[in-house]
Amino acid sequence: MVKGLIHLSYRKLIDASSQKLWDKYVFDDTYMEFYMQAQFYNQENKYNTFQELLDNVANADRLHYQTSTAAIGYIRQLNGIVPDITNRLGKLCLPFTLFKFEIVQSHVQKKEDHKVAILFYSEPLTWLDTIDSTLLIAYGDQREALQAGKAIDTDMITLQPYLSVSSFQRGETA
Repeated sequence: MVKGLIHLSYRKLIDASSQKLWDKYVFDDTYMEFYMQAQFYNQENKYNTFQELLDNVANADRLHYQTSTAAIGYIRQLNGIVPDITNRLGKLCLPFTLFKFEIVQSHVQKKEDHKVAILFYSEPLTWLDTIDSTLLIAYGDQREALQAGKAIDTDMITLQPYLSVSSFQRGETA
């Protein structure tokens, strides 16, 4: 009956074409933070892109973390719910506590080339079934309740681009 315990991950890409207000704030503030932090790694103005900094400057990979500080406040505004992922009723539904920020690309002179990604990792979900491209899930580890014959609340989340199962554990409980 139970397929297993899963975690979902969602990779949210944010760039100059992003339309949602939250995305635009993250875009603007992370670009400004990247621009300011990149000056430390590029004091001689030799490099223009994030990739050039990574390829040529020691510890430039720290720019991921340093730039992420501009996004932390916005991520807190999400109140632990992954943006963009809705259930079949159209309600945001996927809880997260872990995330990873990365600079996909950027340019110190061209803001329009700035692109970041935030990878959100869901809390544990009990995966009950898949119907077409929709996961039937219960929040948390509900395997024991199901084995005991108890009714549980369920939800349905449609698979979509950038949403993936990031971990899986078999359905049986100990």
